Amino acid sequence: MNALNNQTSPYLRQHADNPVQWYPWGDTSLELARELDKPILLSIGYSACHWCHVMAHESFEDPAIAALMNEFFVCIKVDREERPDLDRIYQTAHLFLTQNSGGWPLTMFLTPEQQPFFGGTYFPVTASQETPAFADILQRVNDYFQNQRPQIGQQNQALHQAMLRSEASETKAADQIDQQPLQQVASVLTENYDSHNGGFGGAPKFPHVPSLELCLRLAGSNPVPGEDPFLNMALFSLDKMVEGGIYDQISGGFFRYATDSQWQIPHFEKMLYDNGLLLTLLSQACITSGSGRYHRVIEQTGRWIINEMQSPTGGYYSSLDADSRPAANGSTDNDKLEEGAYYTFKPEQAEKLLSNEQWQVVSRRFGLDQAANFNGQWHLSGHQSIAQIASELRISSKRVVVVLTGAMQQLESARQSRPRPGRDEKTITAWNGLMIRGMAMAGRETGKTEFIESAERALNFLRQHHWQDGRLLSCSFDNQAQLNGYLDDYVMVMDGILALQRCRWNSDEFEFLLELAERLLNHFQAVDETGVGSGLYFTSDDHQKLILRSRPFADDSLPAGNSVAARVFGQLTQLTGDSRYRDLQQQIFCGSWQLINEMPMAHCGLLAGLQDYLDPPTTVIVRATDKALPEWQTQLRSQLGLRSYSLAIPAAIDSLPGLLSDRAMVDAADGVAYVCKGFSCSAPITELEQLVLALQLS
Repeated sequence: MNALNNQTSPYLRQHADNPVQWYPWGDTSLELARELDKPILLSIGYSACHWCHVMAHESFEDPAIAALMNEFFVCIKVDREERPDLDRIYQTAHLFLTQNSGGWPLTMFLTPEQQPFFGGTYFPVTASQETPAFADILQRVNDYFQNQRPQIGQQNQALHQAMLRSEASETKAADQIDQQPLQQVASVLTENYDSHNGGFGGAPKFPHVPSLELCLRLAGSNPVPGEDPFLNMALFSLDKMVEGGIYDQISGGFFRYATDSQWQIPHFEKMLYDNGLLLTLLSQACITSGSGRYHRVIEQTGRWIINEMQSPTGGYYSSLDADSRPAANGSTDNDKLEEGAYYTFKPEQAEKLLSNEQWQVVSRRFGLDQAANFNGQWHLSGHQSIAQIASELRISSKRVVVVLTGAMQQLESARQSRPRPGRDEKTITAWNGLMIRGMAMAGRETGKTEFIESAERALNFLRQHHWQDGRLLSCSFDNQAQLNGYLDDYVMVMDGILALQRCRWNSDEFEFLLELAERLLNHFQAVDETGVGSGLYFTSDDHQKLILRSRPFADDSLPAGNSVAARVFGQLTQLTGDSRYRDLQQQIFCGSWQLINEMPMAHCGLLAGLQDYLDPPTTVIVRATDKALPEWQTQLRSQLGLRSYSLAIPAAIDSLPGLLSDRAMVDAADGVAYVCKGFSCSAPITELEQLVLALQLS
């Protein structure tokens, strides 16, 4: 066993018995590199990553390659989910060094002072036309380090300056913030939209949730389906995703991305954050379209989350692997892991499980009567619609749905008997925040209270285990939390709490929300020597010192932390009236203004916040008796659009923070509503009919 044996990360522990002398990132390994004057081989990956598993099997388990790694380098293994701070830094360095985007596994070579001088992603064990064998790379990198130290020093200095410049965009004055980038991004989204398959760009195809959410926002408050181009872009993209193979047609939940441009064949890992983001987006699409068109997918995915991804103590797990043992698919090699083995079928397997009528429906619906689409197997994706099948088989559409439902239950039961993909049972604070928001919105949209209760359990878990000594910790395993929290941890949990508050009021949770806000204001703000603020750093001022302290403005696999902060602090401004929240929201746009205008589509999350900053959304505060409160909440759900925010607070609550304390009950009324935009509010509204009219006019 190497030094990873006692780590909390399941990913690190997967490498504990490698012949590589791995170390975790920390003082011990960094000091060892300095003492031995050896370069660092930094390998960053995560538990569900298919190509991480491939490189581990090919290279890290090979004694000859491990011997080279141990001889030439101090080898450090990092779970990117535990240390997104390191991942952000060295992904940026990879981009500057190679002029190519990175990914996982990320393989970087650093000086003993942590400065990167060479790197790549997956390196094959055997040479190809494009890439030398990994063993050759190890030898060449060591030779370069030993013989070219002055050149490495010069390169490091230039690289570090370039990385610093990338974090130092010009801070603009507040009076320069206007609608221009929102107008610009509208045309950029249209140009990049795939009108044949939905989404943006070609293969590999990612959901790009911030971009689709911005499309819904650009559609306005009362768009007409079929007529508004931005609503059409969002709905068509979601339709293609939920019909395609990126969605698990049997059990629910979304895979990370599609390897093709038609959403048919996924990379089979399932990540908590993708599903939290997509649950929110699907609920938002229902609100904007005024229909329940995605309720089935929302409910199926929500049930999958509760059944497969929520721990008994409440926290949500991180991911399911892409790979599993394929024994159930007829392989005789029970130890070999294969991508997608758990999810795919051969037609004869499915046909044997189903009645003739079920087979006739399922084969048409999901393409099992077509050519194999994944490694000689069939991965289910939508081919014929319910109406087409009904017409072809000369049965009613209702009968098709009944038959299909029973057949899918049988396929799911058969699949559950197979060897399951590995599950990374870390609880990551930021990802739990995304899922709390997603489940709360799913419950509010569909009326499924079990989704709201699931979100409550997750939040309670975070408060009990991850909130310690006035700060959030970033992750836990077996209920043991560790690592100083990042910007994403704070703002995404805050966003989740605000979504839960819309479902039902909880004073204690709201106080916790304000505590998180204080921690951000006091320890994450980027302020120059003149006192001018320019947003929030990814790490706190008491975090481990690294070679770069970044301010995340651009969206990647997650929305940028500053973009979530801009929305959250905007909402808190409207609810509390605290001017510090408005100031921070403004500083985020001042600090990112140059980047937003240069690359608007990379900053769709920030542009959603900019829309709220320039045009504050309608905020409705209801106070009502316990008996009347449900009826008022029902009206709020039916009347409010995507950009509106509402709270329904029981009349008995007598202590509220900030401006909420001014939203008081009216004598002799069962309920009262205050409709506000910015800091301007209506007179108290005591009749539901008046509230409906006021909302229609707002």
